[in-house]
Amino acid sequence: MSHAFVSEIMGTAMLILLGAGVVANAILPKTKGFGGGWLMINFGWGLAVFAGVYVAFKSGAHLNPAVTIGLWTADQPFYSVTGPDGMVTASINPTFGNAMWYMLAQLIGAFIGAVLCWFAYKKHFDEEAEPGVKLGVFSTGPELRSYAWNFITEVIATFVLVFVILCFGKNPAQLGALPVALLVVGIGASLGGPTGYAINPARDLGPRIAHAVLPIPGKGTSDWAYSWVPVIGPAVGGLLAGLLATAYVF
Repeated sequence: MSHAFVSEIMGTAMLILLGAGVVANAILPKTKGFGGGWLMINFGWGLAVFAGVYVAFKSGAHLNPAVTIGLWTADQPFYSVTGPDGMVTASINPTFGNAMWYMLAQLIGAFIGAVLCWFAYKKHFDEEAEPGVKLGVFSTGPELRSYAWNFITEVIATFVLVFVILCFGKNPAQLGALPVALLVVGIGASLGGPTGYAINPARDLGPRIAHAVLPIPGKGTSDWAYSWVPVIGPAVGGLLAGLLATAYVF
């Protein structure tokens, strides 16, 4: 678990550094990628997932409490190693305690990744911009604020993410992180419009905390009134995906 804990921190930090970084490049003033658009952000997040999965190879690369919840609900190992004979030689069991350690590591990693993104774009954060633009680098927000419907959107999008990931485990093709990366691009393009597709409680909460504590000029509030939606919605989506996978996949 000590290796897995560090692995989840490092993988999630890489995910958020590159994911928040593509958002910063697209929306902050005077960047090279300013105005790059939604698909640039979608593909940037997909590649961020790709990198994060490979960095977190020692933990099974959950990078997301919703994935951890899905595996825990489906009673599937969080991580396992097989020998040349195909027998499992080491594994991390899906216990409640292990799930809590995974999720804590993911939250820490997400905070670190957000802080590193701020360092990379420090001079651009210092430029004058709407507070919502600066917050948008760190966390998600709805285009049309309706807490109930925003919650439903996050549940559906995260259900798709976790359920398809659990289905990947039954696919004989060994494609590594590529399918998950493409899945994230697809979710962003298809279901990301209403809320910005957090689909990951740590991805939203860790950077939102970073936004609250970092000395960013003119940053405004961290929109804590909305913050429960991208945390509880994805958690419920992961739970539902794990329940269905128990009957359908495993």
